[in-house]
Amino acid sequence: MPHQPITVSGVEVTPLCDAVGPMGAAIRRPPGEMFPGSALQDEPWVLHFHCYLLRDPAGRLTLVDTGIGGTDSPASSWAPVPGTLAGELAAAGVTPAEIGTVILTHLHSDHASGAVADGRPVFENARYVLQRAELEAAHGPMLDEIVSHIKAQLHVVEGDAEVAPGVHVHAAPGHTPGHQIARVGEVAMTGDLILHPVQLDDPAIRYLYDDDQEAAARTRAEVLAALRAERAILATAHFSEPFVRL
Repeated sequence: MPHQPITVSGVEVTPLCDAVGPMGAAIRRPPGEMFPGSALQDEPWVLHFHCYLLRDPAGRLTLVDTGIGGTDSPASSWAPVPGTLAGELAAAGVTPAEIGTVILTHLHSDHASGAVADGRPVFENARYVLQRAELEAAHGPMLDEIVSHIKAQLHVVEGDAEVAPGVHVHAAPGHTPGHQIARVGEVAMTGDLILHPVQLDDPAIRYLYDDDQEAAARTRAEVLAALRAERAILATAHFSEPFVRL
């Protein structure tokens, strides 16, 4: 079942847990290696894979990220597929066809694989919002199996943009070239800006799978400092609890 929603600026934000589990052996490393300098113990890092459903006062629906997808998705080599996003949406009283906007924070397989199933867009009536830098960097299975099938529905932005009433995206590069976060009022849906709670305590702690670790650390520090100044609420992708008040 979905976590309890919160309402900010008139928009209901519902966390949807697509999956829970450790990384598969293909990419799993001891936590101390994945987050060098963190002093994390060598216990398995169990990830929660969160997406977010936004419902505005007019009933318009936006989905932030689409999860890990099915058993044959690009995430299947390492994530606990299949994801349960469809069931989470149903529990929230929503069908895929009702989603008008999909924000993809970035094109890693655990955030965007659920956009396509059986070679067709899952959210057939939605615009898929993506930063231009992310689209230009797309390659491999994510390009061939995901982006190629939603190309006609892409809404490409550069930098900061309002993509639905009251819903904004902001470029936050480093984890990937075109990584973005989404904002609704005081809530920031942070994608992989922050992977692990240790990075809240020390934003300089890097992550092994950031595309550009230096840029990611710099972006993380800058964005977190700004969010802390306004005592924002983080809506995270991989923490056990989706919401964190700064």
